[in-house]
Amino acid sequence: MELKSKILIAEETLVIQLKQKDHQAKAFEILVNTYKERLYWHIRRIVLNHDDADDVLQNTFIKVFRNIDSFKGDSKLYSWMYRIATNESLSFLKSKSHKLKINNEKLMTKAVEDLRADVYFEGDEIQHKLQMAIATLPEKQKLIFNMKYFQEMKYEEISEILDTTVGGLKASYHLASKKIEAFLKEN
Repeated sequence: MELKSKILIAEETLVIQLKQKDHQAKAFEILVNTYKERLYWHIRRIVLNHDDADDVLQNTFIKVFRNIDSFKGDSKLYSWMYRIATNESLSFLKSKSHKLKINNEKLMTKAVEDLRADVYFEGDEIQHKLQMAIATLPEKQKLIFNMKYFQEMKYEEISEILDTTVGGLKASYHLASKKIEAFLKEN
């Protein structure tokens, strides 16, 4: 049996156990241990701040736990969780910009500037400039670029998570890459 089939079977079993009260706690522990790092980095690339990413990650797992019964298996479990994490991240940013009374663009600019003081940011000056360039992108291009470039996801996976066509994703990624390239040449 090939690895992809084994993963799907394991995922199906995990979903079944998550929906059964007597197996739920152990299954949820497995779920968290399996996906927490990947989801953290996905969220972190959206919100940029470590503490904010931890908060959003916790909210994501709470939402997954509360809504597992509504998971129908139309998509992969991790795609469904990534969609939740993406939506939670975007909602968090919207709420934060509203609280600070600034627009999302200014919030992201501030978040990139704050990266220098973030003890969890391990990037050098080039990484910081790349984050500055990414922050200038429209929201959807930013998401697509981060998923493709940093997480090395396939277009088909991104399509499932963002509910967008593969052709549209490729065009968005290409545009994002060109904008980042132009930004880096200017700065």
